[in-house]
Amino acid sequence: MHETLKQKARRWRFNLLPSYRGSGGWMTYLADDWREVHVKLPLNIFTQNYVGTTYCGSMYSAIAPFYVAMIHFNLPKGYIVWDKSIQVDFKRPGKETLYAKIILTEDALDEIRETLSQKRSTERDFTIELTDKVGTVCATLTETVYIRRPLKQRVT
Repeated sequence: MHETLKQKARRWRFNLLPSYRGSGGWMTYLADDWREVHVKLPLNIFTQNYVGTTYCGSMYSAIAPFYVAMIHFNLPKGYIVWDKSIQVDFKRPGKETLYAKIILTEDALDEIRETLSQKRSTERDFTIELTDKVGTVCATLTETVYIRRPLKQRVT
């Protein structure tokens, strides 16, 4: 789980994007192949809700961009990858920093490639757990990602 200097620079650039900074989340690890990302979401004045626990909007925005980016960087240029929807299932209040490991498996990529070799577009669900430091799940987020192959690419 070594991170190259190039990936550290990419991670820092991503963390400093104003749209991501507003989430309160922080990417702590980025794999060279964009297939694994680690995120932490501290509980602080910017990420807490009225009752002092982690705000659900912070949970969503801290993890939302990653499957889209991971799929984008693992498919050929020209593919369109968008967030379609997300469902949040709260298990318990986030009363401290939350963590997520977001992993794009080779099997998931193979399934996407296979489907897109026969159809113009597909949707895929991915599940992400936000846990506390001891691994207790505070929320499970299921994200639906839309993927479409380039217009000029023909089905064989």
